[in-house]
Amino acid sequence: MYRHPLLRRHFIAATVLGAVAGPSWSKTVPVILVLGDSLSAEYGLKRGSGWVALLEQKLAVEKIGAKVINASISGDTTSGGRSRLGALLSEQRPSHVIIELGANDALRGLPLELTQDNLNQMTRSAQKAGARVLLIGMQMPPNYGKDYGARFADLYTAVAKANKAALVPFLLKGVADVPDSLRSFQADRIHPKEEAHPQLLANVWPELRKLLP
Repeated sequence: MYRHPLLRRHFIAATVLGAVAGPSWSKTVPVILVLGDSLSAEYGLKRGSGWVALLEQKLAVEKIGAKVINASISGDTTSGGRSRLGALLSEQRPSHVIIELGANDALRGLPLELTQDNLNQMTRSAQKAGARVLLIGMQMPPNYGKDYGARFADLYTAVAKANKAALVPFLLKGVADVPDSLRSFQADRIHPKEEAHPQLLANVWPELRKLLP
């Protein structure tokens, strides 16, 4: 078929520009990195039943194309998470980082100042790498003392405020703070049973959804 020379040149130019510019037009799939401890690592649960796995299912139902990377390790502390985060940021290049750490610091009696500093540094490192950060807060049982419990809970708020990060104040809200709460926990009275994990996701999802495209 005959094409006018001018039209042919325009067609070639448009094709070349499309080839060059095409990748920048495609949508980047969000990568959600979860850096947590046993509460996110499915401790004592069958694989695929913890709140992080449920998050993947929720994203699919909501038709949100996102990849979830669960880098949680049972027993991890904020120091452990801080030491691992740099490599994870380089390797996975996440668009979102969920930090669920701190409970093991308290269980081991580590200084609250150390926990807060580690959370601050992790949040800033993730933000510097271009990721949006969601902090997941925890609370200590009453036997730790009212003053200690309040200070521990407040450090998450302080970190989130200082770094303009999103915050879920208490991952176990609706599970650990209700009457007869022990029936929702495994025999160790620390880790929620499988049937409690949808509530954990329900606590996380509203804040995470605000950060997603």
